[in-house]
Amino acid sequence: MSIIKRQYVHFSCIALLTGCAANQPAPAPAPRPVTLASALADAEAASKAGRIDSAYIILKAAATANPTDKSPWLRMAQLRFEEKNYGEAIVSGLAVIERDPDDMLAYSLVAASGLRVSSKALADLTQKNGFSGTVRSEAQELANLLYATLKEKVVPVKPAPARAASAARTSSAAPAAPKPCVGAFCALESSKN
Repeated sequence: MSIIKRQYVHFSCIALLTGCAANQPAPAPAPRPVTLASALADAEAASKAGRIDSAYIILKAAATANPTDKSPWLRMAQLRFEEKNYGEAIVSGLAVIERDPDDMLAYSLVAASGLRVSSKALADLTQKNGFSGTVRSEAQELANLLYATLKEKVVPVKPAPARAASAARTSSAAPAAPKPCVGAFCALESSKN
């Protein structure tokens, strides 16, 4: 009888395990791989619908899935620039430049974002009367670099007092009126006065 009881216990366990195995759901099918083109299209649709954070998440996933492609990074840089999140626009733009050193749009986004961050910081500093010393001279050097790069006058230059007096003596014509300051770098000029 003991052999029959043991066999009964064994068969009961086998039947129980077989029944449990039969009740398990079938494994879910593997998700279809998302192509870069479909991810960019989904992100664009989310962006147009006003769901910028969703678009950014989609683009971030596409960038992770396609680490050598610059497209998701470029669109992330554009989105962040449009929403005035210049720090992240710079980071994403630099990621594009790592992947394609000749991408002029990425360079433009990085430069424009950097200038906007700088001009806001300069305006805040000027407003607090903290714009002096080495910070001021460094900002003037950067403004001169911009001038040389853009080939345009960014910061109006006033003649030095000694030069102005000698120029007035040598010139019989009336001195020209100074041009008004226009642009983000007016803070540099107004802090000189």
